[in-house]
Amino acid sequence: MFSPSNNFIYFLLLIVMLGESFTAAQEKKMKYNTLSKEEERVIIHKGTEKPFTGKYYNHDAKGVYSCKRCNTPLFRSQDKFDAGCGWPSFDEAIPGAVTRQLDADGVREEIICSNCGAHLGHVFLGEGFTAKDVRHCVNSISLNFIPAQKIQVQKAAFAGGCFWGVEYYFQKEKGVISTRVGYTGGTKENPTYEEVCQGKTGHFEAVEVTFDPSRISYEDLAKLFFEIHDPTQQDGQGPDIGEQYKSVIFYNNEKQKKTAQKLIDILEKKGYKVATQLRKAGTFWEAELYHQDYYQKKNTLPYCHVRTHRF
Repeated sequence: MFSPSNNFIYFLLLIVMLGESFTAAQEKKMKYNTLSKEEERVIIHKGTEKPFTGKYYNHDAKGVYSCKRCNTPLFRSQDKFDAGCGWPSFDEAIPGAVTRQLDADGVREEIICSNCGAHLGHVFLGEGFTAKDVRHCVNSISLNFIPAQKIQVQKAAFAGGCFWGVEYYFQKEKGVISTRVGYTGGTKENPTYEEVCQGKTGHFEAVEVTFDPSRISYEDLAKLFFEIHDPTQQDGQGPDIGEQYKSVIFYNNEKQKKTAQKLIDILEKKGYKVATQLRKAGTFWEAELYHQDYYQKKNTLPYCHVRTHRF
């Protein structure tokens, strides 16, 4: 039971806590870009710009489309197509960047920026425009465009068992622009999944990560890699046994190699007998389409990879 004096103190503490929460929310809001009245009408109040008027409708330059409100990368130019609808259309969003929710009309599915909640447009399925059969219909006014030549990105490659689960975790990280699964480290050009599974090509199932180093470091990506699989298993990963499933970091430069080795040294000092190999990155052969974004397409969770905090 609180006494009157204790109740008063509790009340004061509650006011302070609410004040701090409000201040934090205000500070976060202040970090967003200033919007014009028309931008606010669409982005904040969920309006729609007139069809065929947006500056990105017939835009075909290479680069990344980001959120007008918070600058989060949302869509890639290679996923843009002409649906003839009057608004920019994309058959895929950058994983984790866009959230779907029921529209206020109770029928359509609205899409918003996962970071700041900015209204982007709507998503439609089953129209058959592309092989992915998805159309993100987006207001140009909700977007900014970053030309490819101005995007500062780096690449990293990791092999840690079945590439479906490895990709799933990297896709969820902020700062990761794109991922693709494939085969690397072997001798045969353009190998197939069946050939790699036979263990005769020398390739590993791997994930290539394209990331923005200003938003996430290579070290953080490597730490994540060591935490989403068992780096001490020598013959594969979990139930997937074979050369193609072994743990490998493919470094692109000496800095990446030194970073990976530093993390291995830290783990070994903690008592882990690390089996992860360090190999210089070579040609990365993209896997068949049905392997890409596997868990995203299935809308399920990985069964062979679970994150375990080790750092």
